[in-house]
Amino acid sequence: MYRAPVDDIARTLNAIGLKDILDKGLVEGLTPDLVEAILAEAGRFAGEEIAPLARTGDEQGARVQDGDVTTPQGWPELYRRWCEAGWNALAAPAEWGGQGLPMMLSVAALEMWNSASMAFALGPTLTMGAIEALERHATDALKQAYMEKLVSGEWMATMNLTEPQAGSDLGALRTRAERTENGTYRIFGQKIFITFGEHDFTDNIVHLVLARLPDAPAGTKGISLFLVPKFLVNEDGSLGARNDVFCASIEHKLGLHASPTCTMIYGDGKFGDTPGAIGWLVGEENRGLACMFTMMNNARLAVGMQGVAVAEAACQKALAYARERRQGRAPGWSGEGMSPIVAHPDVKRMLLTMRSMTEMARAIAYSCAHAVDMARFGEADGRAHWQQRANLLTPLAKAFPTDIGVEVASLGVQVHGGMGFIEETGAAVLYRDARIAPIYEGTNGIQAIDLVTRKLPQSGGEHVRGYIAELRRAAETVRGANMPELGGAGSRLAAALDDLDEATQHLLRLLDGGETEAALCGATPYLRLFALAAGGVMVARVAVSAADAKLARLCRFIAENQLAETAALKWSVVDGSEGLLAAAGSLEEV
Repeated sequence: MYRAPVDDIARTLNAIGLKDILDKGLVEGLTPDLVEAILAEAGRFAGEEIAPLARTGDEQGARVQDGDVTTPQGWPELYRRWCEAGWNALAAPAEWGGQGLPMMLSVAALEMWNSASMAFALGPTLTMGAIEALERHATDALKQAYMEKLVSGEWMATMNLTEPQAGSDLGALRTRAERTENGTYRIFGQKIFITFGEHDFTDNIVHLVLARLPDAPAGTKGISLFLVPKFLVNEDGSLGARNDVFCASIEHKLGLHASPTCTMIYGDGKFGDTPGAIGWLVGEENRGLACMFTMMNNARLAVGMQGVAVAEAACQKALAYARERRQGRAPGWSGEGMSPIVAHPDVKRMLLTMRSMTEMARAIAYSCAHAVDMARFGEADGRAHWQQRANLLTPLAKAFPTDIGVEVASLGVQVHGGMGFIEETGAAVLYRDARIAPIYEGTNGIQAIDLVTRKLPQSGGEHVRGYIAELRRAAETVRGANMPELGGAGSRLAAALDDLDEATQHLLRLLDGGETEAALCGATPYLRLFALAAGGVMVARVAVSAADAKLARLCRFIAENQLAETAALKWSVVDGSEGLLAAAGSLEEV
């Protein structure tokens, strides 16, 4: 059974920047004792209340009949207890009943919810993103009608982007919106892959829907965002008539069985006297994508936490199994009979790889959350800097942890051997659940494109150069630390940063010269290179800050094993584009 690694989480949070936020008093009322209490209770809730229902969720799944979705036994009650404990409001604005706490605490809690059950945590995650989008872009009237109940969790929200012909390319969407005389809009169309588009957790669901007006410009410049509730809301806040939107079906998926992934139909006349789902504009007409990206950036960090969470759960499960399972006699084993497989060098390698990758992914995601917090709570003259830092780290914090979630869950199955392929052990469900995370909220390939073409050129490349310089200073601190457990980690971190620096300068030169295609050929290996170099430095920084000998030994393993990959990734970025493009020609031949 999952046990939240509260001490490990707190250690990483403090070293990455939460201690600095507390020491400077940047968040009123937030104290170390309060942080400790929040993390401890979040860990208890995750381990004692969510985790026991995870298997039920996977086995029963979500079911749909006549447009109504039923979630697994005990899940609606679990959600109500979760809301009553105030978890939905953790980082939400205090103006609407939230606690206004830092994003760092929110993502730490998200890690625990997702480790306990990724399928359960997925629904509330989207509500949190919707709260931020509405708080920043909605009218006062919409905020008054919806924010308080979304913050409390009494209502949940969804994000409606994808259509059969419009996945990653939102410019191809066809859902349409028509203006009405009373200032509302009528929405018509079909959306697919809508997470928690219909469910029995709450009595109202607030859909945020991208649609196109009749006179809208083509492509992404002609997309608007609308709030479309399942039930209309009366002036007194009570629920009124059913809106013309419903769930036509749910998907049968590889994983996340308990999370209903819905096909939503808007405006076919099933409900109401006049066809068309009634919606309200969020932000400005034809500027909906900018509004939705507020929600998507929040969701991308949250999805990154799903990767960290699944990796952590897989680590715990694999280590427990490896300590119990006995096979053969490992070199040096002096006990009677067969040795536990944890004593075999190859199993040790797998378990250490799982743990080290999880620690790097956690550090990167928490570092991104720290940048978000500093852009919000930090001194005014530094907020632009921290916003650029959050921009830079968001694609890393989404892509690397979700890749790691899949890799670590796969290794977890391998550690279990044949039993890992059997559902009984629970190793397989982590692998199945993890596989969607590199795909949704912008595929990891899209994150790599975003990193290279949008985030590296910030401030003419000066921000990323400054960040690499910060990492170098941290690596020098590691090199000079009086911790023999680190071995030669400091030097190897510096070499990895050299690889990152060279690859970064190469890509910036290509972009300056208009060679975008060549730059994009190296985008995915570059993201991996960036994450390994930065993640290795961050974990070492945590080890030195906490004077943690055990973590320092893991840092040495990272430096001598994982970081050997950075040189090869640099070669792929710098020298790989011509070979890729030459070989790719055959792919287009008919």
